[in-house]
Amino acid sequence: MRLDKFLKVSRVIKRRTVANEACDTGRISVNGKVAKASYDVKINDIVEIRYGEKIIKFKVLAVTENVRKADAAEMVEFME
Repeated sequence: MRLDKFLKVSRVIKRRTVANEACDTGRISVNGKVAKASYDVKINDIVEIRYGEKIIKFKVLAVTENVRKADAAEMVEFME
């Protein structure tokens, strides 16, 4: 699954266009490398999102196309 779609489906970022813009501006990295929106997300990838001073870091636990809101939290494990 594409990185921008994964971020939306897992509800880490609410809209796919916002996720796409974050990738385009280089604010998202996967496994320590800046990632494009088209990056193919895999289980156990470590994703970092930079919002100014704040950094959100999480591990991908599952990659599923259609997820209910209640189950979306099980797709990622936040780290820090």
